[in-house]
Amino acid sequence: MSTATQTARTVRVSVLVFVLLAIAGLFYVKWHPYYGRALVAATQHSIGHSILMGEAASAPAPSWSAALDYALSYGKAIWQAMVLGLLLGSGIQALLPMNWVKRVLGSRGIGSVLAGGLLAMPGMMCTCCAAPVVVGLRKQQAAPGAAVAFWLGNTTLNPATLIFTGFVLGWHWTLLRVLLGVPMVFGLGYLADKITAPGSTVTVDASPVEAEPRSLADVGRRWLQIFLRMAARLIPEYVVIVLLLGAVRAWMFPHIGPAIGDQWLWIVALALAGMLFVIPTAGEVPIVQAMLALGMGGGPAAALLMTLPPVSLPSLAMLSRSFPMRALMMVAAAVVGFGILAGLIAAITGMR
Repeated sequence: MSTATQTARTVRVSVLVFVLLAIAGLFYVKWHPYYGRALVAATQHSIGHSILMGEAASAPAPSWSAALDYALSYGKAIWQAMVLGLLLGSGIQALLPMNWVKRVLGSRGIGSVLAGGLLAMPGMMCTCCAAPVVVGLRKQQAAPGAAVAFWLGNTTLNPATLIFTGFVLGWHWTLLRVLLGVPMVFGLGYLADKITAPGSTVTVDASPVEAEPRSLADVGRRWLQIFLRMAARLIPEYVVIVLLLGAVRAWMFPHIGPAIGDQWLWIVALALAGMLFVIPTAGEVPIVQAMLALGMGGGPAAALLMTLPPVSLPSLAMLSRSFPMRALMMVAAAVVGFGILAGLIAAITGMR
């Protein structure tokens, strides 16, 4: 067998392995469990307790116990998706030819942005579990806009979460999420391309680009090496930030009750807190449900519904080497802006 033929065969098998991993992994971690949760949401109008504060009106006071309790609850909810995210993120680099990724997601324009956002929707990952996949895409030369749209689309346009929102909170909340989520995902992707245009400094993860492997054994070794390298770089900082956020969540989300109404100050404050905080996929739905039940205004609730899922302080840190800092700051600030806009719409229309 010639070298070219062997390499072509290796590429075909590698791509097949990646596709099978993505389908099987997403079915096991996301699609099948979320089908069951959708049935629960439809019949019980709930998908569980608020991970932020349970049944209480406020989160526990800052302490190491609060940090560990939240980290353990959060970790239990997302660990399978995080492992899958690392496998897919490393698999993109080890199993998919770079020219294939560049062909679909590599151009700076609305086409790649649309492709990135649409490819994200079946993933349905939380912002931190999607981050390793985004790292892999950027390493394989996906354009900034496509990568941002993929990152935000996983959470904001998550079909399962939209269904949960409708059954639990009401379909008017789903409509608000979609009306603002579509311009958030695709608009911020488009802007990311503009502010990281050719000639600007792009801080893409700078580990060396390796030659395409010629055998399946080479592919396996390369995949394992990339997986371990990504895990060693991303997980420690991720865990530390989750612990810190879990410890201080009582400062970020004060005692919830009727006193937190539709005043603009509360809308802005909770939009900012929601952008920084980290939750599992669809965690915003029971959080908002619990807060509304405690008497919080619809404006702050809408702000949280828009800002809790798309980004978080841990995911921003995980992607700090994959985008220029100004691009990440633009995304974070714009997410807060969309949250404020959602809050104002909810306050004006009297949404509950």
